[in-house]
Amino acid sequence: MKRLNTRLITPQLCAVILLIMLPLVSVLGLMTGPVFIPLSDILSIMLAGDGAANGSNSQEKLIIEIIRLPRVMLSLIVGALLAACGALLQGLFRNPLADPALIGVSAGASVGASSVIVFGSMVNSGGVMLGLSAISMGAFGGAIVASVIIYRLATGPQGTSVATMLLAGIAISALAGAATNTLSYLADNDMLRRISLWQMGNLQGASWERVGLGALTAGCLAVLIPRETGALNAMLLGESEARHLGINVEWLKRRLIIYSALGVAISVAIAGVIAFVGLMVPHLIRLLVGPDHRSLLPLSALAGAILLVAADALARVVIAPAELPVGIVTSLLGAPFFLWLLVLQRGRS
Repeated sequence: MKRLNTRLITPQLCAVILLIMLPLVSVLGLMTGPVFIPLSDILSIMLAGDGAANGSNSQEKLIIEIIRLPRVMLSLIVGALLAACGALLQGLFRNPLADPALIGVSAGASVGASSVIVFGSMVNSGGVMLGLSAISMGAFGGAIVASVIIYRLATGPQGTSVATMLLAGIAISALAGAATNTLSYLADNDMLRRISLWQMGNLQGASWERVGLGALTAGCLAVLIPRETGALNAMLLGESEARHLGINVEWLKRRLIIYSALGVAISVAIAGVIAFVGLMVPHLIRLLVGPDHRSLLPLSALAGAILLVAADALARVVIAPAELPVGIVTSLLGAPFFLWLLVLQRGRS
């Protein structure tokens, strides 16, 4: 249990820093874009009544309320979901390099979305249910199917094997990748571009319906996940030790897989595949405050939300007036930073 106290700063200090950064980054996300909106105008729009805006201020009000505010809210929710699910899976696998892609959710979502794009050309790709397009519904279905298959492959008479789940996730991800490549080969130029853009992750389709769906999912997980922190801490000692402490390990694994699959499936359905958030953020927070899941999970959610809002703001200005898919930005920022963390950790060792 001594390992739970290994940290660089206290969780309380880390929480204060993140809570200060969160509104600052959110305001930056509202200001940033092809049309720069000063902070004073944002404050006046937020504080003014519906009839107080006119002229150019009216245009800025529409940009804030219809485009940027739901986009920032969606970034916050998706970033928090991906980071929290990444922390859950790292605790389940007892491996700080685990991420949601290990259980095949992202690969399954790619197959589902690509199938709808290629074979569903006659299906209306607008709002179908709860603000999700047909492509998003296909991604959600593909993610859930992949998760169920991997879980069933890893579950036998002796229970669920985490090692088998890892191997099954790698195999299913490879198979799903081959299926997605086949669909891309069969697609025409327009379909191929839509598949590529979706796989890069994109928050351009943000709407209040998607924000509501993501918030509902995040709210449910925010109630359920904190109940598992003690069991996750016990799992750090090993499965047999956790059983001796009175934890039903099989039910714990099942719950964690359900929570992670649901959170990541909703995230990829409403925002596409966004890399590195679920891998990098929990690892960084673990280096700062230690592996105690009572602080690791909420702090990871906060840091994931901040990271995705900042990455989305950068994506809107780096090649303005066009914008990069946010998944490219998270990979460009995350990969070098994560390598630096690994080198730093090796130096400490």
